[in-house]
Amino acid sequence: MSFRALIFADHRSLVVLRDLSLAFALAFPSLALAQTASPQALNLATDDQPLRGRIAEIERSVSSVKAISQAAISPDGKRFVYTVAGTGQESGQDLFVGYIAQPDSPLRVAVPRENGAHNACREAEPAWSPDGSQLAFLSDCNSLGQMQLFLAYLNPDAESKRITNLIGYLSRPKWSPDGKTIALLFVDHASRAPNPLAAGNPQTGVIDDLQQLECQRIALVNPVSGEVHIFSPPTLTVFEYDWAPESHSIAYTAAPPPGDDNWYVAELYTQAVTESEGRSIYKPKFQIALPRWSPDGKSIAFIAGLMSDEGATGGEIYWLPSAGGEARNLTRDRKSSPVWFQFASSDTLLFTEYEGGSVAISTLNLRSGKTDTKWQGAESIHASLEDSSLSIAGTSVVRVRESWTQPAEVWAGPIGKWTQVTRINEHVADVVAPSHGEDIKWQNDGFQIQGWLLFPQPYDPQKQYPMLVSAHGGPAWIQVPSVASMDFQITSFTHLGYFIFLPNPRGSFGQGEKFTQANRRELGFGDVSDIVTGVDAVTAKYPVDSRRVGIIGWSYGASTAMMAVGRTSRFRAAVAGAGASNLLSYYGQNQIDKWMHFYYGASAYDDPSAYMRNSAISYVKQVKTPTLLVVGERDEEAPPPQSFEFWHALKELGTPTQLVVYPGEGHSFEKYENRIDLMERAADWFAKYMPVAGAQEKAH
Repeated sequence: MSFRALIFADHRSLVVLRDLSLAFALAFPSLALAQTASPQALNLATDDQPLRGRIAEIERSVSSVKAISQAAISPDGKRFVYTVAGTGQESGQDLFVGYIAQPDSPLRVAVPRENGAHNACREAEPAWSPDGSQLAFLSDCNSLGQMQLFLAYLNPDAESKRITNLIGYLSRPKWSPDGKTIALLFVDHASRAPNPLAAGNPQTGVIDDLQQLECQRIALVNPVSGEVHIFSPPTLTVFEYDWAPESHSIAYTAAPPPGDDNWYVAELYTQAVTESEGRSIYKPKFQIALPRWSPDGKSIAFIAGLMSDEGATGGEIYWLPSAGGEARNLTRDRKSSPVWFQFASSDTLLFTEYEGGSVAISTLNLRSGKTDTKWQGAESIHASLEDSSLSIAGTSVVRVRESWTQPAEVWAGPIGKWTQVTRINEHVADVVAPSHGEDIKWQNDGFQIQGWLLFPQPYDPQKQYPMLVSAHGGPAWIQVPSVASMDFQITSFTHLGYFIFLPNPRGSFGQGEKFTQANRRELGFGDVSDIVTGVDAVTAKYPVDSRRVGIIGWSYGASTAMMAVGRTSRFRAAVAGAGASNLLSYYGQNQIDKWMHFYYGASAYDDPSAYMRNSAISYVKQVKTPTLLVVGERDEEAPPPQSFEFWHALKELGTPTQLVVYPGEGHSFEKYENRIDLMERAADWFAKYMPVAGAQEKAH
């Protein structure tokens, strides 16, 4: 395969690459590859095997992993639905419905092909009708890239039918409790996905006008006639919403446009379906997510706390009268981070939470305030706005389970007693996953810090191995067990002979809101200190060659890596993807600057010294670590000038460096070939400056 020109800069010149041959591919939650491999095909143990040969074998093993998400159980608890992503460059996604009693014969929900239909159709975001007889979902099957709302009646003789004929961005359909209306979020004639991870539009013309053009609103659709009514006001961008139990009102979180930036200042609104304007009933101190109306309609619950990224939910659960008033914190000082919840009954919430580096499913009795952990495990739970992988109906739960050693599969049943209902990835489980993930804990500055250590494959305790430290994004985020990781597909590096260390330093989710907020005004200090002491703890106990420890990260993880190489000499090589190097200039360049207000308590213009203290560029003269920088050309979260500035400084100071700018990409890379090239360059960089070859016998 080949792809269009890739521009990158190094010490000597600006170079244009064309027709770059791609040697391997990797699995991502939203993108997997087309080839397949048997367990016998994987053989990465020989030290004399060329690096690209090893990478090619990794590609053959991980390529057949399929991404499973959006699991939902029917209201009667008898059926389940889930999506399975396409593979390779075929980026389609299929929708399947199955019976829990007969899980081995799921039915694909197909959209009738019209003239001009494309092969990589994408079905997504299924929503059960209240009586469970119908399934609403989105599909772009007959209009490439343009989702429309479809309805399936789920009987052998009926075909899915298209309900809408809209032009724009559609997402998150939800039935009204009376079954008469389907709501969804809609951006009329959207030029891009309303998401800060998406590639930004060209910034030309009157910029203020451009920022105000596109507004995400709630649309109400009649499932019989297809009539569409735009419900929420044009002055607000809506992020999440929920129907009142009597179908007479909707609660939603919203803020004036632009949505990417103002998500951080969103408030909670209610609006009757007969009204044209909403009423704000709550303004949070930090961020707000997941509004949920109580079954009696008298209250609205939600999660609030310090969140650094839209969709990356974490905080504490609050309870507010639906007419407005004082919000009550139901999980105050809990040593975990609730991330998702649903009403299990009129007086009980079922919620998922990050606890340490694991996940748990717990209940909260609204009358007594008592919580009860029903299940906990070293696994991951997807609970983003469009990718929830857990759903309940009565006593039954359907969820997507994934760990370090088990690729994603659908399981169902009572909490903790569920059974596996799909075996989509079973044939590759033994060859794509890390062999072992160890829960690591250490102390620093009065905090107990947690992280994960993945072992090289194969592993010989009598040898010493290099180690890569993976700094997570956020800052408010967490690393939990998952085979398929974003960005650099870091788990695959275990197959290249590295230990992988994934710390969750202060500022992360998993240990309560105070722990998450402990990094305010301390970015690059408290968390970097926690990471370095974690490296000390790991190298003291495990056969890690302390002379060959590298650091890698994306987004805030890249900023962490840039800060780390300027404040310590512990790292032999670094790779930083889409990071910010100068927070003072970054404040004026990025499109989501409001997140910084909550971390600093002031703008960069009111407190410039605090921003510069936390900027990697302030310590760049101390950097001796060879550093690779990569970024998308149209990244609005971490604009390319941030990477250019750090690269330019390192180049002038004589530190080995290289900068790669990927054309057309935003903060999250979408193109298959660019994701492949990303890991290939990272692997080459570490192989050059801290090679695996020569994993040594331990000194005795």
